[in-house]
Amino acid sequence: MDFKQIQELIKMVNKSNISELSIEQDKFKITIKQKDAEGQIVAVPAMAPVQAYAQPVAQVAATPQAPAAGTPAVAPVKDNLITIKSPMIGTFYRSAGPDKPPFVNVGDDVSAGKVVCIIEAMKLFNEIESEVSGKIVKILVDDASPVEYDQPLFLVEP
Repeated sequence: MDFKQIQELIKMVNKSNISELSIEQDKFKITIKQKDAEGQIVAVPAMAPVQAYAQPVAQVAATPQAPAAGTPAVAPVKDNLITIKSPMIGTFYRSAGPDKPPFVNVGDDVSAGKVVCIIEAMKLFNEIESEVSGKIVKILVDDASPVEYDQPLFLVEP
């Protein structure tokens, strides 16, 4: 089962009243559970010890091709602000460790190539660099939160 099929399953579960769906194929098993209050879905692959957490499916953007890992997507936004978006699915971290300072804060100046955050995906920590220069206006994601591909992370004023 590939990633797009899993995304389609998550979409179907999110749109329905199903609270849990389990599928077994050969040596692969996946269970998708829908939380009541928040509408979040948890996908748990049986073969891997890692659990994948997904935001509500409405935030998943269907795009034909993903950029290379570590290269954030950048999109223009109203009022001359630029959005730095997540280049992958994973867990967003503002700093290199719990005892380390954040890479950037609101009001900080960033230049192209500066590390703005880390996204952990499958036990790999990927440094995400800014592709634009400017000032951080808003941080759109909480520390240690799951993020989806193409999800907005920062607003930057060029």
